[in-house]
Formats: sequence, structure tokens, C-alpha cells
Amino acid sequence: MAEQRGAGEREAAAEEILWREEARRFETPDGEAYLQYRLLAQPRSSSSSCGGGGGATAAAVMDLVHTYVPGSKRGRGLAARLCDAAFAHARRRGMLVLPTCSYISETYLPRNPAWNELVLTDKEPKPSSM
Repeated sequence: MAEQRGAGEREAAAEEILWREEARRFETPDGEAYLQYRLLAQPRSSSSSCGGGGGATAAAVMDLVHTYVPGSKRGRGLAARLCDAAFAHARRRGMLVLPTCSYISETYLPRNPAWNELVLTDKEPKPSSM
């Protein structure tokens, strides 16, 4: 099934999204459009007094804090592609996502509900900064 795309969408699709682990962000090759995140520790066990070996281990939570696309690059779907890359990254690494950025929580997730399975819920213990 062939997909029809406009010129702006084809241009955006051709632009690669890079993961810059040291900067904790996903970005376009020129660094102008980006999604900034921070890592939080998520306790795996709700019981704080576990006896035995080693205590509760922590799973990482990606707190997606800010998405930015400059005016010259808006309307090409870059913000959504940055989010796609971040959510796919979280899934590959078994991480949960905390969508602090208003674009992600108010626009991206309602348009992409399949990613809701990765979103940290109120049922989960509250994460702490790493």
C-alpha cells in the first residue's frame, strides 16, 4: 500500500533523528529541533521493607520535559518524529515515560494512543531523580 505525502512531509521523513545520550536529548542532525529528557529512578517494589538479597531494583523512567522545533521547521511533523524516536527508545529499553512536556501530553499522545502503554500511571510508585 503506497503512502501519499506532501513535499514537507517527504522532507521531514528524510531528516534523521539522532539520540544524543550525553546531552539527554533526541534531535535533528543540525541540533535545531530537539526533545529534551531526564532519567528518573522508578522503584520496582512497592514494599519498602523487603528482607533478603539486595533490595528493590530500579527501572528507568524517561521524563520527556521539552520539545522544541524552530519556526522555520514547523509544519513538517518533526515534533511527532522526535516523540516517535523517544517512545521507541523507551520501549526498546523497557522504560516507562513521564510526559511532562505539554506538546506530548496534550497533542502527541491523544494522536498516538498506542504509546499510552508506556506512560507512567498514578498506580506506579513516584520516581526520583537519577
